[in-house]
Amino acid sequence: MAGYKIMVVDDDQNICELLRLYLEKEGFETVIAEDGARALALFDGAQPDLVLLDVMMPRLDGWQVCRELRKKTQCPIIMLTAKGEVFDKVLGLDLGADDYITKPFEAKEVIARIKAVLRRCGRDTSEKARVVEFDGLYINMENYELKVRGKAVDTPPKEMELIFHLASNPNRVYTRDQLLDEVWGFEYYGDSRTVDVHVKRLREKLEGVSDQWTLKTVWGVGYKFEVKES
Repeated sequence: MAGYKIMVVDDDQNICELLRLYLEKEGFETVIAEDGARALALFDGAQPDLVLLDVMMPRLDGWQVCRELRKKTQCPIIMLTAKGEVFDKVLGLDLGADDYITKPFEAKEVIARIKAVLRRCGRDTSEKARVVEFDGLYINMENYELKVRGKAVDTPPKEMELIFHLASNPNRVYTRDQLLDEVWGFEYYGDSRTVDVHVKRLREKLEGVSDQWTLKTVWGVGYKFEVKES
């Protein structure tokens, strides 16, 4: 499941952490949102491959979130709730949900449903590209390997995840807060200067490697992996 990202939307922290544990054990990446409003705020930046969406939540419930997501995306949605009545299932499916799991659930069932929905929606769950290559640069997240001009460079995990995230979305500008959300996880309440430090270290490793791309600062905004048009 390497490379597939699942957004878990639930106001129960214990359930979120349990699902994160099982999902990451299966090789999925995870993004956690503690309520519906947060899910909508994170969705565009996170670009998940599937959303596990609880129904009963504060601020915005699952029905409302599902309705809003369906206005702009066909990303698969699995409703996750303690409600088991036929009416609730029908409502979720009518709003565009792809499946429905009732609490309490077995984590193995959730994993199996996710794989089934991804297959049904035409997404190959066997493997997703975890390798990014540019002139003089090779990033392999299967084994956390960074090669510069063909030579392996020792790089800490968070630096690897940061450069992979930026290079996987060339020319897209990210704010520091977005990078904290998407690379470190929204639960990380650190200083945004953490991003600056990691970018500085990456630049030391990548300086002068190629004139085809650069790790660029967008002043007043954040960073982007800029690729020149050929």
